[in-house]
Amino acid sequence: MNIAVIGGHDCTPEMAKIAEEIGEQIARFGATLVCGGLTGVMEAACRGAKSAGGKTIGILPGHDKSEANPYVDIPIATGLGYMRNNLVVKNAEIVIAIDGKEGTLSEIALCLQMKKPILGINTWDIPGVIKVKDAKNAIAWIKRKKKHAGVAGS
Repeated sequence: MNIAVIGGHDCTPEMAKIAEEIGEQIARFGATLVCGGLTGVMEAACRGAKSAGGKTIGILPGHDKSEANPYVDIPIATGLGYMRNNLVVKNAEIVIAIDGKEGTLSEIALCLQMKKPILGINTWDIPGVIKVKDAKNAIAWIKRKKKHAGVAGS
């Protein structure tokens, strides 16, 4: 199972801590973390996943794989700019949004269009985003979804 973490390339220390916890929980769940591969929420989530022995994929906006944060195992350079957001969402069964601005909003919209579950922590308050308060609650929701709705396993 691939779980995407989306959020801003700039974030507060509080949001970075939450993203790191999410990444750690994703790895412990046995899923692969997918993200935009850069800084902020993306880097913190990848750092958390790596600290728990997980795998990370970074779908980068530019042409250079070396732009990926140091915790990305598989950098994918796209040269697509923000259009790469579509690929981040497309390559995950479930998406977790943490904070974020307009780029995150575009990814949330893509999730809704693709009918993918989108969990939100301190992010855009729009219909379809399932609010959760922290990493523990996000993973608990995912476990329930997997058990009861047949989300593809890892």
